[in-house]
Amino acid sequence: MVFSSIAFLFAFLPVTLLLYYICRDITWKNVILLITSLVFYAWGEPVYVVLMIISILFNYFIGRDIEESSHPKAALIFGIVINLLILGYFKYAGMLVDTVNSLTGLHIPNREISLPVGISFYTFQAMSYIIDVYRGSSRAQRRLVPFAVYITMFPQLIAGPIVRYEDIERQLTVRRFSGKDFSAGIIIFVKGLAKKVILANTIGALHTQILGITDRSAVVAWIGAIAYTLQIFNDFSGYSDMAIGLGKMLGFTFPKNFDRPYASLSITEFWRRWHISLGTWFKEYLYIPLGGNRKGSFRQIINLLIVWMLTGLWHGAAWNFVAWGLYYGVLLILEKFVFRKIQDRLPKALRWLITFVLVIIGWVFFFSNSLNEAIAYLGTMFGAGSGFISTGTMFYAAGYAVILVLGFIPSVTRTNADSKMPAFLKWASCILLFVLSVAFLVSESYNPFLYFRF
Repeated sequence: MVFSSIAFLFAFLPVTLLLYYICRDITWKNVILLITSLVFYAWGEPVYVVLMIISILFNYFIGRDIEESSHPKAALIFGIVINLLILGYFKYAGMLVDTVNSLTGLHIPNREISLPVGISFYTFQAMSYIIDVYRGSSRAQRRLVPFAVYITMFPQLIAGPIVRYEDIERQLTVRRFSGKDFSAGIIIFVKGLAKKVILANTIGALHTQILGITDRSAVVAWIGAIAYTLQIFNDFSGYSDMAIGLGKMLGFTFPKNFDRPYASLSITEFWRRWHISLGTWFKEYLYIPLGGNRKGSFRQIINLLIVWMLTGLWHGAAWNFVAWGLYYGVLLILEKFVFRKIQDRLPKALRWLITFVLVIIGWVFFFSNSLNEAIAYLGTMFGAGSGFISTGTMFYAAGYAVILVLGFIPSVTRTNADSKMPAFLKWASCILLFVLSVAFLVSESYNPFLYFRF
């Protein structure tokens, strides 16, 4: 089930909120939240609920063992290894077999394994828990239900934000409920829904249409790449907004996941603003433990390449994702060690343009089905296809110009649910956006969610 569906909006969510607020005791609220979260996950993949329950029980007992054992480091390593093995089996076994077969000429059977939805997200959350317990920044959770809620909570189960245990530990057992937070949550949710359904889906249809053209000109290829750039922002940030809004409705405060990323003036700034929770996770649990920037420039470069290669792999089990990660690793290294002084002298408009173009190029690796396909598409963008411009160029440029501009605005402007807009205007806008979003859902069949791939 996804948030941008009629079943969720008019059946699952109202019933969940009703049951949740009928219960006055926090213990029973957690029970309701756990049950509804498992139902939410089982809606599409009932078989993998068992895998999630195994992950919950395993990490719950590992956390307690770390705190109580005389060998906490051994318990931590065991917990991390098992979590990574489970993630690796479901997500990377096929890639490993294909790579071995291509390098050795062997014909090891590659059994198709469907990827459990959200496994990358809830595995990282579970690992943050056992690492936080080992570091002493959090206490091991003694009650199973609150811990299970942390892993399964439906607002951020499928696509984050990745909530670190230490950031939400207290909220699992003590949280505040107020009409103001609930109202703010509704507004944030509806804004996210509109970004996803009205903007991302419409722009995504353009991108899909351009991918289907076999003789793309360079300009059309650029329009397609720009369309995906705006689609993935509105799709993923819209879903994150919906998660944050739902969290507020339930009494939780989740971290911001996007902060005007396409307004960035450098790649470094872009990654401080894009998928903030994932960047924070890799920084806190991998980059800093590897030594970060504390052990000299050479070691910092190696650390950056390791982190970004693994960031690419986290997003997908394919070499184009590895290339995407290393692409950003190299760009960040060049910014830090080669172009820093030059960048500072450039006009801000030029710095923004360079950054935005580099980001667009990066997304080509992301939306392609293979590394060869990405290279071919990039070749078309830079003139190796069917010329520079074609007769269909004006159709795409003029026909979708308005929606592309509308899709760009949220990526560079700050929105605030607590703005000084009069309440009646705020709620009138919210109702209008909700009605339009539902109308789009009912009338359009194109409603993908890009991060289901990861």
